[in-house]
Amino acid sequence: MNVSVGPFSGQFSQLSRRLEDEAQGVWAVHDRACERFESGEDVYLLSVGDPDLPTPPRVVQAGIDALHKGRTHYAPGRGEPCLRQTIADIETRASGKPCDPDEVVVFPGATNAIYSVLATLVNPGEGVVVAEPMYIGYEGIFRALDIRKQSFDLDADGGFAFSLAAVEAAITPETRVVMVNTPGNPAGNVIAEADLRALADICRERGLWLICDEVYSMITFDAPHVSLRRAAASLDNVIIIDGLSKSHAMTGWRLGWSVTSRALADRLLDFTSSTIFGCCQFVQDAAAFALTNDEEYIQGVREEYRVRRDYVCERVAAIPGLQCQVPAAGMFVMIDVRAIAADGTVFAQRLLDAAGVSVLPGLGFGENCRGYVRVSLAQPINVLRPAFDRIAAFVAETEGKS
Repeated sequence: MNVSVGPFSGQFSQLSRRLEDEAQGVWAVHDRACERFESGEDVYLLSVGDPDLPTPPRVVQAGIDALHKGRTHYAPGRGEPCLRQTIADIETRASGKPCDPDEVVVFPGATNAIYSVLATLVNPGEGVVVAEPMYIGYEGIFRALDIRKQSFDLDADGGFAFSLAAVEAAITPETRVVMVNTPGNPAGNVIAEADLRALADICRERGLWLICDEVYSMITFDAPHVSLRRAAASLDNVIIIDGLSKSHAMTGWRLGWSVTSRALADRLLDFTSSTIFGCCQFVQDAAAFALTNDEEYIQGVREEYRVRRDYVCERVAAIPGLQCQVPAAGMFVMIDVRAIAADGTVFAQRLLDAAGVSVLPGLGFGENCRGYVRVSLAQPINVLRPAFDRIAAFVAETEGKS
């Protein structure tokens, strides 16, 4: 007996629907550029923060050695003891405050760490106060967890300066967490130690958790990074997120961590035991090696990004109609294109179509960056030079038509 069966029409979850169009608009220009690049077209990709620098060879070898030693089994839920001890020692030295390895939890990437922490702290419908511009990945996490984003603006025209008053104004009775990112993505802004200390005091007084995403902590140009853990007077409500993706060019290794109170670390272990069930042993071994043998490499990475930052800012300054603030840290430059196009998305689309250069529209980082685009420094000078030659020609032609 033949039965005619139509297309399956099973439903998708509300979570999946909340994420349905999250990435499409933000990454549309980049995705088109990648398709053209992969088909062999002459396209320059300045739209994504995936370092062109290789993972340090000795770190790669440490991972290979771990594989040969059979380090391919389940790892402890909190993370391998050697890695957690290494992170705890680094945090103790950097902050001047003792850090216990059991306060460290290891995740497959810093973004997963943030997701897990927020899932552990915030109920659906409750709020997280966060600055805009913000890392694009936060938006998807908020949507997935059905968390209210309570945003405040960093002053784009004032170098994306941090404002304690703006944070306080954004806090409501529904707020459970304040989250900051220093050094910041995309703007490369750094929150001063005094502001971090005052912010920690405010959150403590109001019974709020305070998360600080510090994944660019090793890529600072003007002064050494000051961690929230060092600045805060009390640590029981403080969460530090960090990782190796940018500093050690290990984006594909997927390794990040949180440093929290022991009580929260225990709750995170409960959550991760039901989700990720531990991270790869050999990746953790390589990470522990990287963190204890990296000073010369990090100095070189920092200097390379400084050279690229200076080059990009010089090129922008020489193009009439474009402006930028010189970032104090990180691997991105935000370019103000409002004199050319009111909307950075339109600018990015036209730049790709006309000149074959891909940049990321600023709107994805927040409404206050609608008139901006982000350029990644994850390309060498011999790529940045011809890319900016094209950008300069595109702007000149656009201005000539206006």
